[in-house]
Amino acid sequence: MEFKLHNGSGSLCCKSCGRQDKQLNTYDWLADIPGNAEESDMVEVQFKNTRKGYFRNSNKIPLEKGDIVAVEATPGHDIGVVTLTGRLVPLQMRRANIKSEADIKRIYRKAKQVDMEKYNEAKAREHSTMIRARQIALDLNLNMKIGDVEYQGDGNKAIFYYIADERVDFRQLIKVLADAFHVRIEMKQIGARQEAGRIGGIGPCGRELCCATWMTSFVSVSTSAARFQDISLNPQKLAGQCAKLKCCLNYEVDCYVEAQKRLPSKEIELETKDGVFYFFKADILNNQITYSTDKNIPANLVTISGRRAFEVIGLNKRGIKPENLLEETHRAEPKKPVDLLEQESLTRFDRNRKNKNGGDGNNNGNGNGNNGGNRNKKRKKSPNNRPQGGEQSAAPQQQEQPRQQGDEKRPQGDERRSQRNNNNRKRPHNNRPKPQGDKPVQNDKPAQE
Repeated sequence: MEFKLHNGSGSLCCKSCGRQDKQLNTYDWLADIPGNAEESDMVEVQFKNTRKGYFRNSNKIPLEKGDIVAVEATPGHDIGVVTLTGRLVPLQMRRANIKSEADIKRIYRKAKQVDMEKYNEAKAREHSTMIRARQIALDLNLNMKIGDVEYQGDGNKAIFYYIADERVDFRQLIKVLADAFHVRIEMKQIGARQEAGRIGGIGPCGRELCCATWMTSFVSVSTSAARFQDISLNPQKLAGQCAKLKCCLNYEVDCYVEAQKRLPSKEIELETKDGVFYFFKADILNNQITYSTDKNIPANLVTISGRRAFEVIGLNKRGIKPENLLEETHRAEPKKPVDLLEQESLTRFDRNRKNKNGGDGNNNGNGNGNNGGNRNKKRKKSPNNRPQGGEQSAAPQQQEQPRQQGDEKRPQGDERRSQRNNNNRKRPHNNRPKPQGDKPVQNDKPAQE
């Protein structure tokens, strides 16, 4: 089936992301380029059990990704699925170290119905053949495990995949298997990692196994990778489902080796006037080292940076003993970038609110200063805000100074009423000139006698 997305400028082909099996996937990012399939007559074909082959399309058959084809085999023919065509196939052959073109076989045709019937019939015999082959290997006392059996597309050949820790002499086994199944036998040894990738599973990280998803080449993993990363050498923790060391130990080891060059050796002792300090542990990526005053147990632990450790080592070489390891750790550190998430704090407006209520508005030159002063006056009048123990704040003292001059008293009772009446009488006559010698009645304070 052909999938195409039609847009205004033409059509976008989806042949590049066809159906493939896990780590055998090869994304054809040149599939949308016109004439890409005609650039090379080499075709990549995929078979069972992570097996791929490269064949020549000598008959110029129009092939696309996902087509089932019948290819040349020894003997007979095999059935596979086309996974890559065009310009990327020679690059993949170079990556697989296939240099001799004389050994490259050719594609016969697209698979017909008769070919598919033979193929399905051969595949149906694989499981029963594997069970019987295991029993035969057990009867011959061979230290090996037959993991899987793959029949060729025409049923004339069978590939037995086995696992063995030691060298196995299976010449007698091949004769017995050929007599039992009447096919041509081929033995292929695989490792425990390849078997785990073929079976699949979930790792302790909660994700599908790397060997079953994307890994195509397996590099040997040694315990030195765990030592460089300061991982406990516990075989139950370091071993994967294949009973070998986990492949992920190699992922970050280069980063740890590079970071460890910025730390001093574990064997170096630091001498101070307080005593001798011995290496206890290190945080390699953070460039931090913890020293102890005892070699065997953690005592008086001190954590310093790698730079400080090199400074103390340099002082010790010159015969100088510093006061302590933390002597120069209080230097001004470079300013760290501000975290934008701190701006979302719920208390970020409290500071502005305190400034407004605290009387800082007097310096602003606008009406907010008077409001702040009036609020302070009201707080002064309330009994709850009276200062205890004779203590008074500076702001109320300044505001109450004009009232404390002389023996002035606020008018009370009838005097206040009479002043209000006088004010009401004088409101309509605001345009008249004020009499000389009379004090305006706007202030609530009476004239001093």
